[in-house]
Amino acid sequence: MGARKREAAEKRKELKKQQYFAVLRNCPTSPRKMRLVADMIRGMEVNRALDVLKFSTKEASQRVEKLLMSAIANWQAKNEGARIEENPLFVSRIMVDSGRILKRLRPAPQGRAHRIRKRSNHVTIFVDQKNEVVENVN
Repeated sequence: MGARKREAAEKRKELKKQQYFAVLRNCPTSPRKMRLVADMIRGMEVNRALDVLKFSTKEASQRVEKLLMSAIANWQAKNEGARIEENPLFVSRIMVDSGRILKRLRPAPQGRAHRIRKRSNHVTIFVDQKNEVVENVN
């Protein structure tokens, strides 16, 4: 590995240490259904997002709620002694990517078969603090 590549990799690692996130891999829900839930909470304040997920009727919202709680716990682990009430957290990014697809066959009429694709997804959620900018008005 060249020096430039190594330096870039070290820089990425340092930036990753400053971010607070949680990852859910191989969740057995289709990415399209999970994206509907992710779009509901993108950019929301954390407590409000938890309320929205708790009272949502979608099945995927339970998994995203648990993942958001994990991201909050990761934030608390890195910021020892910090409280959520004093530091307003919000969902800065949430990404839903396609996972592996299990391919199954279902019998069809006249001796044919239809392929059934059982999809899964990967969800990554980032939380961050809101930085309030105070301007001096003279």
